[in-house]
Amino acid sequence: MKLWDKGISIDKKIEKFTVGNDRELDMHLAEYDIIASKAHAKMLGKVGILDAGEVEKILKELDELNEQLEKGSFVIEEDFEDVHSKIEFELTKKLGETGKKIHTARSRNDQVLVAMQLYFKENLKDIHMKTEDLINVLLKLAEEHKEKLLPGYTHLQVAMPSSFGLWFSAYAELLIDDIYLLEAGQKIVDQNPLGSAAGYGSSFPIDREFTTKELGFSDLKYNVVAAQMSRGKCERTVTSNISSLANTLSRFAMDVCLYMSQNFDFITFPDELTTGSSIMPHKKNPDVFELIRGKCNKLQAIANEMILITNNLPSGYHRDFQLIKENSIYAVENMKEILDIFIHSISVIKVKDVDLNDEKYKYLFTVDSINDLVMQGNSFRDAYKEIGEQVQNNTYKPSGSKKHTHLGSKDNLALDEIRSKLKK
Repeated sequence: MKLWDKGISIDKKIEKFTVGNDRELDMHLAEYDIIASKAHAKMLGKVGILDAGEVEKILKELDELNEQLEKGSFVIEEDFEDVHSKIEFELTKKLGETGKKIHTARSRNDQVLVAMQLYFKENLKDIHMKTEDLINVLLKLAEEHKEKLLPGYTHLQVAMPSSFGLWFSAYAELLIDDIYLLEAGQKIVDQNPLGSAAGYGSSFPIDREFTTKELGFSDLKYNVVAAQMSRGKCERTVTSNISSLANTLSRFAMDVCLYMSQNFDFITFPDELTTGSSIMPHKKNPDVFELIRGKCNKLQAIANEMILITNNLPSGYHRDFQLIKENSIYAVENMKEILDIFIHSISVIKVKDVDLNDEKYKYLFTVDSINDLVMQGNSFRDAYKEIGEQVQNNTYKPSGSKKHTHLGSKDNLALDEIRSKLKK
């Protein structure tokens, strides 16, 4: 069944090319199309296009389809283009002429729009909550390991003293920035596009404010052309927000891979979280974090793809929009999985004691030594020159790590302030 069927057979190659893998993708949207169809049916009843009996019958059949979905028995067969044609077919099969009325005053275009935005709305909330969970895990680890020193690096060269507390809480606070973007994305998708039809509204006396409340949207996309143009914009926004989060997680995963190597040897994980080599029995590989890094980099590429596909499209609907469904859903589903596995893995990280008396760390405290001289009355430039000469002459002797007392430093992590920022 095709919603646009006019009784003309279509070339099979053309059909396969234009349908693509919508049937598989739409299993993610089936729940939301049912929700939207129920709200639409109630609205058609409210404005007198359907009578009360018709509305009741449609709602009953939609509930049965939702039960099939929950049980895993709902299938979109090859006879159907997508979930929208499948649901309409099932309603028509059960209810006859009444089932055919469900498409009144809407287009497949606003069906896809509202289903996608309901999907994004719920799943961005889920990603948001998982990100908060990860932040709380990191803040807990920061508290546990705040006293453990860690060499800090710039240009991959030993630079200044840091701490595991500083490292964990740094990523926790960066993830709060990603939550800000997720919240912005949630606000954008939380606008009801239903009723825009093919992009220019309808001559039926529909009540768009009713469906907005019924679907739980906080606002309505009032202008019908703007509502149609939100297709593409929502996907760009969501994938861009996910891209920012992916960037943070990718950098964190790279740190983990680096710090786990024998050359750094700062951290390790239980054996069951790592993999070995087919020929090297000593290997303990951080495959999980390497895959997180790769998957996150792939997610960052998707945001750019969304821009390239939609960037120069004029107003109105274009079939190009079909191409952005797959990767935007891919981005959402993969980010949820990445966050789950990141939380699962990082929760059992084993922090090692780092021997800062090791020869390779002998210049870790040069800046502290300079600052000591400054506090004794020397100018910074003279103190810098004096310590620099000691380094050149190989006479520098570190005096040990100094306390860094300012807010946000290794000895004053400001964990409560970061927690407060998260609560806001």
